[in-house]
Amino acid sequence: MSDDLARLANGVLWPGFFGTEPPAWLLDELGDGLAGVVYFGQNIGDGLAEMSARIREANPDALIGVDEEGGSVTRLESATGSTLPGAAQLGTLDDVDATRMTGAELARRVAEVGANVVLGPVADVNTDPRNPVIGVRSFGSDEALVSRHVRAAVAGIQSGPAAACVKHFPGHGDTHVDSHHALPEISLDLDEFERVHLAPFRAAIAAGVDAIMTAHIVVPAWGAAPATLNPRVLGMLRDWGFDGVIISDALDMAAIRETVGIGRGAALALAAGTDLLCIGNPTNPGEAALADQDRRDYLDARDGIVAALLDGSLSRARVEQAARRVAALSQLLRTRATAESPVADYDAREIVDRAITGATADEAALAVVDARRRSTLAVDSAGAYVAEALAEDGHRVRLDVARASLDEQDAALDAAVAADGLTVILLDRPDADEAQRALVERAAVRDPEAVVVNVGLPARRELPLPVVEVGAASRIGAQAARSRLLKGSPRRADLPPDGAGQPD
Repeated sequence: MSDDLARLANGVLWPGFFGTEPPAWLLDELGDGLAGVVYFGQNIGDGLAEMSARIREANPDALIGVDEEGGSVTRLESATGSTLPGAAQLGTLDDVDATRMTGAELARRVAEVGANVVLGPVADVNTDPRNPVIGVRSFGSDEALVSRHVRAAVAGIQSGPAAACVKHFPGHGDTHVDSHHALPEISLDLDEFERVHLAPFRAAIAAGVDAIMTAHIVVPAWGAAPATLNPRVLGMLRDWGFDGVIISDALDMAAIRETVGIGRGAALALAAGTDLLCIGNPTNPGEAALADQDRRDYLDARDGIVAALLDGSLSRARVEQAARRVAALSQLLRTRATAESPVADYDAREIVDRAITGATADEAALAVVDARRRSTLAVDSAGAYVAEALAEDGHRVRLDVARASLDEQDAALDAAVAADGLTVILLDRPDADEAQRALVERAAVRDPEAVVVNVGLPARRELPLPVVEVGAASRIGAQAARSRLLKGSPRRADLPPDGAGQPD
C-alpha cells in the first residue's frame, strides 16, 4: 500500500476506539496524520483530559469530538445521566437565551476534557411520534421553533472553544426506522419535506455553523442512495453556501455496514462530498465485537479509500479537498481555543424546572415502576440513573412491558402500591408503545392516586392518570420531577453546589 495514499486517507478519518487509554495503533496513526478521534461512553474515565493531551501530543491538529447533546444523550456523564437540559425541554420552554447558554455550557464541558467538537445540536424536526432514534433529542415538531433554537445552540457552542456539528442532514425526524439497525426511507411529500426538514439546516448555515453531519436515510425523489453517499443531497449544502466540514454519521451503523460495507461506504461518502468520516463506536456490534474491532473498522475505512484512489473511482483531488476542509477547521479551533464560554450565572436546574409541565403532588416518598423501552445504540433511554434519581431510597422496580406477562406486570404494580409513597409509572413512549399505555390503564385500576412520569415525547392521547411531562431521560430531569412530587423537597438538595453539575 502506498504510504502517501494511506496518509491522505488518514486526514479524513475520525474513528472511535476501545478503552480509557489511547491504544498504540491509534497513537501511531495520529502521528501519521489521522484527523482525530470521537469519544464514546466507554472512553470516559477520570483521566479523560490527560488522554486528550496524549492524543494532541501525537497530532497537535487532532479534532476530538464528543456526542454530547444534554438531556437523553450524554457521553461525558454516561454513568450517571446528564445534568444539562435536553433539546425537547429547551423547545418546550422556547427561551432562546436558555438554549444559547446551554450550548455555551456544553462547549465549556467538552473543552474541559480536552475535546473541541460538539456533535450537536440536533436539527431534526421530529414530526413522527414513532421515531425511535430522535424523539426528545429534537427541539420539537415545528420547523420555525427548531430553526430558532438551532441558531441559538450553534451560537452558544461556537462562542466558546469548540465547533458545533448540526445533525442529521437532510433530516431524520420523519422516520420510524433506526438507521443504526436498518436503512430508513422517507415517504413524505417532497415539497413538505423540503419546507419542514431542511429549514433548520439552512438556519444553522446562516448562523455560521462549523460542521454538518449527514443522515443514513433515503429520500427516493433524490435517488436510491442514502444521504451520506448521495452527491445530489450533499450538494445542496454547498449550493446554499456552506463551506464548512460535512461529517458522515457513523459508518459502522447497519445502514452502511450491512449494505455497501464500511470500506466501500467510506469511498462513496467521500465521492459524494463528505469531508470527515466518522467510523463510529466499536462497541456497537455488542457481543459480536472483536477485541480489535476498533482497529479493524478503521482499517476497513482507510483501505477502502486507498483502493478507490488506486482504481480511479475516487479522485485524489476530492480527498485532498476534504482534507483541506478538515485541516481548516482544526486551525480555526486553535484560534478559538483561548475563548471562554460566557456561562456566568448559568442555572441548568432552573431551566429544567421551567420546562417540566403537568402533575404536582405533596408526597413523602415515591414508589417507581420503570416501564421504559430498552436503550438504543444512540440513546441510553433506559439508563438506570433516571429511576434511581426519581426513587432515591424508595421502592423501585424495572419492568420490561414488551416481554413481561400480565401476571408479572400486576405483581410489579401491586408491590409498588403496597410500598410506602406515591406510585409512579415511569414511561418514555406513551403514544407509540401500546404496552406502556396498557400498563398505565392497569395501574389506574389498582391505584387511582398514582401518577405517570413521562421522559419521552408528550402524550397526545389522554392517559387515565395525571402526567408529569419531563422531556428527557436524564438525571437532572428525574430530580426535577421528583421535586414536583415530594413534600417540601428543596430544589437544589440533589445537585452539586454550583447548581449546574459537572461531568463525572
